[in-house]
Amino acid sequence: MGEHLAHCYRFGHVEVRPAERRILINGQPATVGARAFDVLLALIDRRDRVVSKDELLEIVWPGLVVEENNLQVHVSALRKLLGPQALATIPGRGYRLTLPLETDFGTSSAPGSRSGLKSAARMHNLPVQLSSFVGRDREIGEIRSLLGAARRLVTLTSTGGTGKTRLSLQVATAVIDNYPDGVWFVELAPLVDERLVPQAVASVLGVTEEAGRPVLEALEKYVPDRQLLLILDNCEHLGRACAELAKTLLRSGRGLQILASSREQLHVAGETTYPLPSLAVPAAHHNANDTGSAAINLQELTQYEAVRLFIDRAAAAQPAFKVTQQNATAVADICRHLDGIPLAIELAAARVGALSVEKIAARLGDCFRFLTGGDQTAMPRQQTLRASIDWSYDLLSEHERALLQRLSVFAGGWTLEAAEAVGAADGIDEAAVIDLLIHLVEKSLVTMEADGERYQLLETVRHYARERLSESAGEVGARTRHLGFYLALAETARPELAGPEQGAWLTHLDNERENFLSAHAWADRTPNGAMLGLRLVWALKPYWISRGLLGLGQQMAVEALARAGVSERSLERCKVLFDAGQIGVLMGHYAKAKKYLEASLAMARELADKRRIAVALQPLGMACLGQGDLVAARMHLSEALSMARDQGNKREVAGALNALAQLHRLVGELDVAEPMYEQCLALARELQDRESIAIAVLNIAMVSIYRGDGERARPLLLEVLLIAAEIGSKFIGQSVLEVAAGLAALNQAWPHAALFYGAAEVQAAQTGLRRDPADEAFLAQGIAQARAALAETEFAAAVADGRALAYSNAMGAARAWLEGAA
Repeated sequence: MGEHLAHCYRFGHVEVRPAERRILINGQPATVGARAFDVLLALIDRRDRVVSKDELLEIVWPGLVVEENNLQVHVSALRKLLGPQALATIPGRGYRLTLPLETDFGTSSAPGSRSGLKSAARMHNLPVQLSSFVGRDREIGEIRSLLGAARRLVTLTSTGGTGKTRLSLQVATAVIDNYPDGVWFVELAPLVDERLVPQAVASVLGVTEEAGRPVLEALEKYVPDRQLLLILDNCEHLGRACAELAKTLLRSGRGLQILASSREQLHVAGETTYPLPSLAVPAAHHNANDTGSAAINLQELTQYEAVRLFIDRAAAAQPAFKVTQQNATAVADICRHLDGIPLAIELAAARVGALSVEKIAARLGDCFRFLTGGDQTAMPRQQTLRASIDWSYDLLSEHERALLQRLSVFAGGWTLEAAEAVGAADGIDEAAVIDLLIHLVEKSLVTMEADGERYQLLETVRHYARERLSESAGEVGARTRHLGFYLALAETARPELAGPEQGAWLTHLDNERENFLSAHAWADRTPNGAMLGLRLVWALKPYWISRGLLGLGQQMAVEALARAGVSERSLERCKVLFDAGQIGVLMGHYAKAKKYLEASLAMARELADKRRIAVALQPLGMACLGQGDLVAARMHLSEALSMARDQGNKREVAGALNALAQLHRLVGELDVAEPMYEQCLALARELQDRESIAIAVLNIAMVSIYRGDGERARPLLLEVLLIAAEIGSKFIGQSVLEVAAGLAALNQAWPHAALFYGAAEVQAAQTGLRRDPADEAFLAQGIAQARAALAETEFAAAVADGRALAYSNAMGAARAWLEGAA
């Protein structure tokens, strides 16, 4: 591995320095083990191919007998550090580095140079493409010119399957250096509700709604003074919402540009429409038996983009494939019959592993003639594309067709376990699903993500399969099994979201967010869906809170409560009334929250469910505290604590102790509050609830700051910073910034107090979580001192600097200051 010593590698925000054996992420050193580092260097060395597990074991552990799971552990560590798509698992073959590397940067690049800081600062979420991009040089150049000419909205239009998404990603990769604030890809295809379009964009940008305000307003506040490119992919089924979003954001942010793809223009003022043509195809070649026409010129044939794409994908399906004089006519006929539509060509080329190109061409011709009596109102290319998918579908076995139909119910991808749960029915058992799924992947009807853990349907194929599913008798069953699977997943996840594996489970649920929303929608239409929908909402509530998606969580709760069939006074309804109230408290909607919580409490008393009574009393007390009713708050919280202790429920005891301690801290009774926080911390450590540990430690730190003991508070905040990074909780990170601002005020580090306050306010707007009265009073005191100590312009500038910090940078600034604070 000596090649590395003269090089430095970068991909996105990650820099690898082999000579120093260091990895930097966003310029900050990252912790990585020596063996994991060696694995990474081996994959960088061999980045042009798949590296087998045996080869990696020999490189990293030369001469030693090592079990394969050691390698898997280090690969898993690298994925956590670099991102899940950084290393692809090729089943049965090994691993391959999938991120595009930039080499020869060295470590001495001048600040601000193209080979130095600028590349390191790249920001994007562009997915890794696992197949080569063929052709479209003219289109890429023209679209880049439109963006370079400051066209604010460029919409690529064409029928399905012409490669709008892939072209958008290729253009984005080419222009990424032109946008200091990043290039961001928003996949709209999985969405079924227009109301979720702003939320999808906000999720990609890391922006969530402010408490009580639409998320679109938060986006309007985010885009001013930022230079970024937003890619809205697959807008056609959400046209009105996409148009409104584009119009609003372009009006708010002068440095924003949008590259959209749709089957029709968005009809927004100032929009530039770019009709995307199909790939160039060869003209018809006629054989003249008597005149002996000249053979096809292979060099000329391979200049056509459609032919080049077919050759590339056919070689992937069958490495021995080549264009010859014998098959050249058939290749040209396939590309011409498919009208140069990339998706259709890829589907046909995938068959080269099983059929000769001559047979493929013949079947395509038969299929087209068969379909000429179909929908004559459709565009010819739409008929052609449908014909190509019809043809691929007709080649499937009965069970493959059935599984493809059932897979169309997924939104945003699925796991193997999900495919088994939804696909196994009517003669297909779970053991058969994996084989059928592999067949569909091999036939390019299903795509597998880079890490091999999730699967997706191409959007055009998904629409086609959904049509076939709706025509069959299996739609209700497939959607109901989908609801059942994701309900079971959510109910399994709920206890884990308060345990030592919280971070991993949050990430797992992130991947399934669209499927949860789709399952929630189907509960409107299935027998017993009302009860199933209540259970789903209750199971997911901790996830929405942890991810700061409070508005969406409350919307689901309200919709579930309004369904027909849930009016009976059931335990499930009691729980969801509580959920709606608790989320309302966290959002600061105290009056509405109180109504939900009082209804939940009344139902719990009617059901004689002492646990539900104790649980409801906690947020009800906080709602009263938020309304300034200290007497009622103290009464409810004291009763909650007494009941939780009687029941021996340690988690509820900890929650009630923390809530009651907040009241005592608010009224200045620190000697009463502090031992309660200590008891809460002991219980949280016993339960291994990392988020509850962090909350208790933060509260103890605030008491210490009130007492003037900054030396005690500083290591406590550093401990919480580690927990926030471990579980990926921005809610906890936001609280660290708020308490750090108070500590900085105690230390009279006024600019830092203002800086952390600004950074915390940005996070508060994004998470939608409102500080309770005790925390608000704590922060207000320190910020008032900082404001008084600094000149007005100096205070405002420091706050603005904090607001401008990305979350990771704000956490880094807090850590650096806490480690160096006296």
